[in-house]
Amino acid sequence: QVQLAESGGGSVQAGGSLRLSCAAPRYYRTNCMGWFRQTPGKAREFVASIFTDNSVTRYADSVKGRFTITRNNAENTVYLQMDSLEPEDTAMFYCAAGQVVAVPDLASEWQYWGQGTQVTVSS
Repeated sequence: QVQLAESGGGSVQAGGSLRLSCAAPRYYRTNCMGWFRQTPGKAREFVASIFTDNSVTRYADSVKGRFTITRNNAENTVYLQMDSLEPEDTAMFYCAAGQVVAVPDLASEWQYWGQGTQVTVSS
């Protein structure tokens, strides 16, 4: 079982910033890492992803221009810099990792998930 270690959630006012991080075990070679988020009663929603080999990134339309995903391949760690946060961004954020991810938007593509870190944005 691969455990993903998330950190960086918290509470912030609208317009503020937070940075999430997620570390996968170094022995687990991923082809892609990413972030999803979920609010009560709703399905898990894709936020952003980054491929290992070419660092190609993908973002949900709702976060484009505000969130930036990066990774450190040597540390097998992915980061999500979230700026200009809005109350609508309030959610539990989950890190995801996979070895054969082809369509990052689909939750079913990912093999492993973190336990989640709460992000709360107040108006």
